[in-house]
Amino acid sequence: MSKFDQMKQIRDEILNLKESPLYKERIAGKYLPVIGEGSHDSQIMFIGEAPGKNEAQTGKPFCGASGKVLDELLKHIGVDRSTVYITNIVKDRPTNNRDPKADEIDLYAPFLDRQIDIIKPKVIATLGRFSMEYIMKKFGLEDKLETISKIHGKSFETKTIEGEEIIIVPLYHPAVAVYNRNQLPLLKKDFEVLKKLIVSRK
Repeated sequence: MSKFDQMKQIRDEILNLKESPLYKERIAGKYLPVIGEGSHDSQIMFIGEAPGKNEAQTGKPFCGASGKVLDELLKHIGVDRSTVYITNIVKDRPTNNRDPKADEIDLYAPFLDRQIDIIKPKVIATLGRFSMEYIMKKFGLEDKLETISKIHGKSFETKTIEGEEIIIVPLYHPAVAVYNRNQLPLLKKDFEVLKKLIVSRK
């Protein structure tokens, strides 16, 4: 099965995920699940937390204010958005854009795991503390896990179950610069770490 067909299968399963506590709200609000967007052959995968209202209305990840910041950060390091893959752990919008709950992360995480297996990125950049915690634990980096304020912009080398090398880079969520524009230079500096990794692994 092609990568596209595998992703389509994931989309179809999430569309019909009636056991999700967010399913009824999606239907009531006429929202869409946000599966992900970008290149299925990308070296780098960005993983956020959950879609907001703009994302749920369009089905596209990071298309609101945070998305504009993400676009600015990608432009800063000379990376075209279409060449990376962007998704979230939770694929449906939590009520009033609240933080995702543990049971919601548990329910949607297997879909993310399958997306990672399909894309096989060389670098995973987590956006925010929820995705940071999940991905670092998934890849056996529990002993390196600290608060995001301590490890943002650092790179952690590890391996997949198949033995492939992969680098995890925890980053602040772009929303940080939406609420406080003074944080943008810090986010740009962290993204420069990604640029070095992408260049070094070509």
